[in-house]
Amino acid sequence: MQVLIGEPEESAPEAPAALRHTAEPGTSTLLVSLSGLTDADDASRARAVAFAGELDRRLVPLTHLVQPRGPEGPLRRGDALVRWVAGRVRAGDDVLLHGYDHTADPVGSWQNGAVPRIGRRTEFGALPRHEATLRLTAARRVMTSVGLRTDGFAPPGWVASNGTVDALREHGFLLCADDTALRSTDPSQPSIRARVLTFRRADQWPRSEERERPAGEHRRARALEQAAARTASRGGVVRIALRAKDLRKPHRVQAALTAIDAALSAGAVPAVHRGLLAAAEPAA
Repeated sequence: MQVLIGEPEESAPEAPAALRHTAEPGTSTLLVSLSGLTDADDASRARAVAFAGELDRRLVPLTHLVQPRGPEGPLRRGDALVRWVAGRVRAGDDVLLHGYDHTADPVGSWQNGAVPRIGRRTEFGALPRHEATLRLTAARRVMTSVGLRTDGFAPPGWVASNGTVDALREHGFLLCADDTALRSTDPSQPSIRARVLTFRRADQWPRSEERERPAGEHRRARALEQAAARTASRGGVVRIALRAKDLRKPHRVQAALTAIDAALSAGAVPAVHRGLLAAAEPAA
């Protein structure tokens, strides 16, 4: 099966103004993101299309965390995934750069043992500034070539080294979304505290629940819903992050949608990550 959504476009224009705002004080914000589609197959992309359709019904935009290079090489403008994401951006979604190729052994011989301990999915978790610059430059080149430019960054594993943050600032990125906050690369600007809510094994689940057991999955789903509702009721930022592999499990999709509905019912206003930064450039 091949997922072909829409026609190729030269660029993705700015998202509607209604989605590009700074939330009013005391108002909760709902942010939903999806990653992992670069490495995914057509069936996974079809599930992503279905999930995005559920968000459309709720008038909730989706932030796409795009990895520019996968096992078969860099993304190309004619790829089905690129065309679908570009179409979604034109309709109000947004894009954050999500690393480069997610390898844990980046360019150079600087490695001192920290990266293997962190793991391959935290590609920017221990990079010095120079090595981060090399990867950001390569990633930005690919994103520009396919018409998905962005000044927002979400590091793989939600961990960015100080060197990565320095490189982001030097190369014009405005936002770094890590595990606990949405951070402006301008050190004079305050960060927005918001812990990401995911189904990852690295989250706060006991080791006994790491296997895919029905009882453990039920507890995770319930905890996700409760955390979303509690954060929204307190006027915080609800960040729900899904991976393509999560969409393979219908109970996880339903749990995410239930958490989204709970946040909306508690008064959360849907937005995209870069919409919280008034100076953010459009994804184009």
